[in-house]
Amino acid sequence: MTTPPRPTAEQLAAAQDAHIPDISAPGLRVLFCGINPGLWSGATGHHFARPGNRFWPALHRSGFTPRQFRPDEQQELLALGLGITNVVARTTAKADELTADEYRAGGAALTERVTLLRPKALAVLGIGAYRTGFGRPRAVVGRQPEGIGGTQVWVLPNPSGLNAHYSLDAIAAEFRKLREEVDAA
Repeated sequence: MTTPPRPTAEQLAAAQDAHIPDISAPGLRVLFCGINPGLWSGATGHHFARPGNRFWPALHRSGFTPRQFRPDEQQELLALGLGITNVVARTTAKADELTADEYRAGGAALTERVTLLRPKALAVLGIGAYRTGFGRPRAVVGRQPEGIGGTQVWVLPNPSGLNAHYSLDAIAAEFRKLREEVDAA
């Protein structure tokens, strides 16, 4: 396997406010939902693409994938019943560039998407994004008491390398709780 080339500074700058397509289909086991794509993802067209992002290692360590996938292999998730979307579609250098209105609009759009696609579980990767986007200021990490239709809603730690509150092992442990519950259902 070869490592995809790093985006240039010009490509990263051009990726500001870009959009990348969701990896989704009806009836998935889990639809993972990032906060919003970073510039590296916008430049490459791949979710969780920045080196140091712990999404792909956590996905594998938790047992969702048989090996650690690279971001450019994201389409292979569909065969495993997994997908990726975002609360807010536009790319930014940091999530703190997003407004509360963008989170709320993203939460409403995500609710519509989940109602249409009907995954077994929605996993929002970032507690702040969930609290703001869904108007649940007291939400905690884990399965939420409120679902969306028949879809379980989970809040899991943000896998960004900037999230110092959780180690890779702790993120993978939370992902594993979700996998075990979805697989048992």
